[in-house]
Amino acid sequence: MAKLPVVAIIGRPNTGKSTLFNRLIGQRKAIVSTVAGTTRDHVSHRIDSDDASYLLLDTGGIGATRDKEFESDVTRQSLLALENADLILLTVNSKEPLTLDDRKLLDLLRKKRKRHACVPERRSPNTHGGTSACRHVPVITVLTKADNPATEDEVKADFQEMNVGEEFLAVSAVHRLGIEELEQVIGRELKKLGFAPAASGEQAAAGPPKIAIVGRPNVGKSSIVNALMSDTQREASPLIVSPIAGTTRDAVDTEVRFNDKPYILVDTAGLKKRSQAKEELEVYSMLRTLTAIEQSDLVILVLDALEPLTRQDKRIAALTIQSGKGLLILLNKIDGLRGEDRRKKLDETSILLSFCRFTRIVPCSAKTREGLLKIFDLIELIGRNRLRRIPTRELRDWFEQTIHGRPTGEITRSKHITQASDIPPTFVLFVKQPKRVKVSELRFLENRMRETFGFEGVPLRWITKASGTSVNS
Repeated sequence: MAKLPVVAIIGRPNTGKSTLFNRLIGQRKAIVSTVAGTTRDHVSHRIDSDDASYLLLDTGGIGATRDKEFESDVTRQSLLALENADLILLTVNSKEPLTLDDRKLLDLLRKKRKRHACVPERRSPNTHGGTSACRHVPVITVLTKADNPATEDEVKADFQEMNVGEEFLAVSAVHRLGIEELEQVIGRELKKLGFAPAASGEQAAAGPPKIAIVGRPNVGKSSIVNALMSDTQREASPLIVSPIAGTTRDAVDTEVRFNDKPYILVDTAGLKKRSQAKEELEVYSMLRTLTAIEQSDLVILVLDALEPLTRQDKRIAALTIQSGKGLLILLNKIDGLRGEDRRKKLDETSILLSFCRFTRIVPCSAKTREGLLKIFDLIELIGRNRLRRIPTRELRDWFEQTIHGRPTGEITRSKHITQASDIPPTFVLFVKQPKRVKVSELRFLENRMRETFGFEGVPLRWITKASGTSVNS
């Protein structure tokens, strides 16, 4: 699978970063989550269009809280983007003159943004040697809150002194002015860098499934990958295992085979709480983990059976669900528990991860290899479920039987249901007033659907549309 480029939005507070982020990821989807308390905090979102495929990063959602001063907040967030992104969107509030913080950010931009790999320039017949052209990461300057198209030229003139970036655009995310042009420019710049949009159906393309191994530092991710390797592989190139949290700093691809079938395991760096990610490498590792999740087909979340479940464990699980990936949970180091303690740990984990009841929690041990062979059968099952489609007629029969005799609600007045072509399984419900559909009604439908059709290991998505509209509208 080709590398997924990172497009980062940077800018001082109150320049409209989050509004722009939300507009760019909005697309055509109106998905209602049925999982209570798992709203994804907008850090990143994969975007696939005809022009480009990329991971959009909102730096306003990373790191310190927003009430901290510029140096401890925006600078650290911006450095993450400047040194690791492939394309930068610099937001500036068009309704205000440039501030001191804007100018500090511009200085950082000129000094700290990374360079792409040097490309040898074509030699001239009159020269004796070649030179290398090292191009900085491109910057698109986005003048936000430009609500009046008639004054666009005047607004741009006011900020010409910035003199940074390949493109200079005025947009209004609220009114969608200039957004289409911005999307085209993003695609054009990424193509210049050699990034191509994802091929149709890339997520479900033939080939070995790509599985991200994620979890907090030191839960045993690398040990699990080592345990799944063949003896020959392990002797040749084992992954580094250390009791020091954060040993794995980058994502590492390892191909393993089971019953002559290949699987690509991606052992990611530990995903730490953002407030703890003070070192540059830790922040970079966090970004790489998020990218690995977005590029995977299935995510294996590794938990430590000897440690309490944390809020961060729940966040990783929620992130996986919101990304639409298959999910499998491993409770590692289970060999350290016996009898009643073992049973209590499983029950406790199941309760605390109640929003993940659609998937299996597998007790295992990288040390003794207990439970690890079960993984591959579950991976196959989850892979099939992620691509599974229910015929429309069978789906409608199920729906009519499910809502028959139910108390009055908006879904009982629905006349049609179908499954969209999206992955993971996405169901479109046509109703008179979509906004009146309650999350509890959708949760009821999902529970009944899983009882009938299974879909173990994959999140389900629901889209409510007004009767008479098309699935793709």
